[in-house]
Amino acid sequence: MAPSSPTVAAWALGKRLREKRDALGLSAGAAARRFGITSAYLSEFEHGKKNIGEERLDLLLEAYEFDEEEIAELRALRGEAGGRGWWSDYSALFSDELLRFFGYEHGAESVRAYDSGIVNGLLQTEDYARAVIEAGAPNIRLAEVERRLECRMRRQQRLTGPEPLQLSVVMSEAVLWQQIGGPRVLAEQLDHLLDLARTNPETLDVRVVPFEATGHDAVGGSPFLVMTFPSGKLPTLLWHETVTSTQLITDPLTIREHGLAHTEATKCALGREDTLEKIRAASERLRVVDTVDS
Repeated sequence: MAPSSPTVAAWALGKRLREKRDALGLSAGAAARRFGITSAYLSEFEHGKKNIGEERLDLLLEAYEFDEEEIAELRALRGEAGGRGWWSDYSALFSDELLRFFGYEHGAESVRAYDSGIVNGLLQTEDYARAVIEAGAPNIRLAEVERRLECRMRRQQRLTGPEPLQLSVVMSEAVLWQQIGGPRVLAEQLDHLLDLARTNPETLDVRVVPFEATGHDAVGGSPFLVMTFPSGKLPTLLWHETVTSTQLITDPLTIREHGLAHTEATKCALGREDTLEKIRAASERLRVVDTVDS
């Protein structure tokens, strides 16, 4: 299972309403005119970007002829969607798209991630994360760096607790050598990875694709996350990052291709124990480098 997420609830509600409208053969434009709303507003709540008002929802529930059980479910979803997720505290820092991602991630049951250059954000230490944030936005104020760091640490709370996220991370060996923050910071980050993997064997799987691997679909690609949810009525989502953009993707074909890429990368990766040994050896060598430099 996964904790409650207003973002996921709004998405689930909008999806159910959109599917029912489609089943009735009612176009978005016709529905908007019929219910006295704009097409933009209809699109916003059907795609989970806005919570629908209670009276408006009751109007749609009656017009769409939902049965009593469905009505109870949809009203409960609307109530849940009206809640406030922790990510709302950072609305002044991040785009609506990124805030929705935080909400989806919080409510996800499982995440499969591929990382080519840096350690996944859910697994970063504070010092490593701070170095990543500062490198990505060198001109932002210290106070904003700390707020972004605080947000990243709050995301990581999904790794522990009564309903921990099932996380599978495949990373290039390059991640173990890119000295974000310097050798000491990276060595501490690798030690943190080892500790997380060893203390959470049931929910966290970390694999390294060694330099010796001949190649796979994700080689040279950008980081991505494939998220699944507890409800069987919700599809898989894809979060994709590039140098200039971040994007939530719902297209089934694109999601399938990235899922296959993750699977192929996993096949090329070392096994669990060999991965941990690779990380341990990299940490030891980095500490030697740090001692020599000091």
